[in-house]
Amino acid sequence: MLALGCDHGGYPLMKEVIQYLDEQKIAYKNFGTFSEESVDYPVYGKMVAKAVAEGECEQGILICGTGIGISITANKIKGIRAALCGDVFSAKATREHNDANILALGARVTGPGLALEIVKAFLETPFSNDERHVRRIRQIEAE
Repeated sequence: MLALGCDHGGYPLMKEVIQYLDEQKIAYKNFGTFSEESVDYPVYGKMVAKAVAEGECEQGILICGTGIGISITANKIKGIRAALCGDVFSAKATREHNDANILALGARVTGPGLALEIVKAFLETPFSNDERHVRRIRQIEAE
């Protein structure tokens, strides 16, 4: 199951993502927000990141205006590897190489057509499990 979260700037794009997920019959839990009324992105970034880190959801998608603030927030949670992606290649690479578990998007930066292609690439690309990538992830997670 996917964890979804956005702020008011990401809400219009999140509606597009939800429509895509519904069409593909992909299960998700929507942590909000549910309108374009101004909210603070860290609230939603943390909820989604905690749901993924604690195993309630396998992966997550976060959206704010640029994707920057919400991805920084998510990456503060231990075990999260949130990747801000603005192109399909990066979405595939972050899954293959980094085993990213949260995709962040910038609604004011990436249009809906491209964003949905990025979502598709992120969700369909498996982690490579190559030894070099496993080693590097361990180094990222080491304190």
